[in-house]
Amino acid sequence: MRRAPVIAALSALALALPAVAETWTPYTEPTDTGLQWSYDADYSYRDAGSGRIVVMTAIGKVGATPRMGPSAPGAADGVGFVYALDCNAKNLIPMGGYSPKKPLEIASNWRGVAPKKADGADDAALMRQVCAASASLPTR
Repeated sequence: MRRAPVIAALSALALALPAVAETWTPYTEPTDTGLQWSYDADYSYRDAGSGRIVVMTAIGKVGATPRMGPSAPGAADGVGFVYALDCNAKNLIPMGGYSPKKPLEIASNWRGVAPKKADGADDAALMRQVCAASASLPTR
């Protein structure tokens, strides 16, 4: 009899988890093949240790369902990266990446990695979009 409440609670949790949607915000224009880079505004935060903005990016096809990934780290539905951005210095540190064949892994030593200059249109667009909203991000 004690199993029934536990099973009911786990079932409710399982049903509730997929309902939590990421807020993917496009930061590039779609390519001629319909691909577009976006970042997950719900995942973004200011890292307390470094002061950098941590952001997860993904590439998706405009109009496709599902449009973006991953639905969870390690899920086989997306390709993207996680970066730590310095909005003032205009540089970034690649923290990790993911694909259907490679689950998301964040490098444990990312704070010690030399940043690279945000160069190119995609990096500039990511910095512009994320940094404009950085004041409202939580610190973790």
